[in-house]
Amino acid sequence: MPLEDFDWQIGVIVGRSGSGKTSIAKQLFSDAYIREFEYTNKCVLDDFPKELETGEITKMLCSVGFASPPDWLKAYDCLSQGEKMRVDIARALCLEKPLIVFDEFTSVVDREIAKVSAFAISKAVRRSSKKFIAVTCHYDVVDWLAPDWVFCTDTMEFSRKKEVGRPLKSKYIGAALTFGRCFGNITI
Repeated sequence: MPLEDFDWQIGVIVGRSGSGKTSIAKQLFSDAYIREFEYTNKCVLDDFPKELETGEITKMLCSVGFASPPDWLKAYDCLSQGEKMRVDIARALCLEKPLIVFDEFTSVVDREIAKVSAFAISKAVRRSSKKFIAVTCHYDVVDWLAPDWVFCTDTMEFSRKKEVGRPLKSKYIGAALTFGRCFGNITI
């Protein structure tokens, strides 16, 4: 079923590393695929589009879970990986694009931070008129994003919510344990 055939706002392409997630995202959504932003200013706020007011920028940063005014005044290079990810997503949501495809979603952050960030980003996207596709190898964020559809490159299966307001019954949360969410002891 083509994505145009039903109403959606958040999608996820998930699968193990090397399973084709990025290739699929780039092929299907090349115009919406977010590449690295350029950060040239000494203050993150100054790297957002000039036509946005400071209040709009700070509201967007807060909406994606980056609500630290002292950190907004830092240069991008001085931020943690999680802060950089949230700034990138906030910037992407400020673009004049109806669809945003964000690769390596939560790949560079602690798994608990990833879940909290996914939840905040889901809420931010739902409050906007944008469509957002997260491309990730981490199954643990699927339920936190509460997507309208999921495409799993491990099985090449597409699933979607059946009704508005009814959560997607995710089978991916259990897969996280299979694919290394909890290592315990590693013996080499």
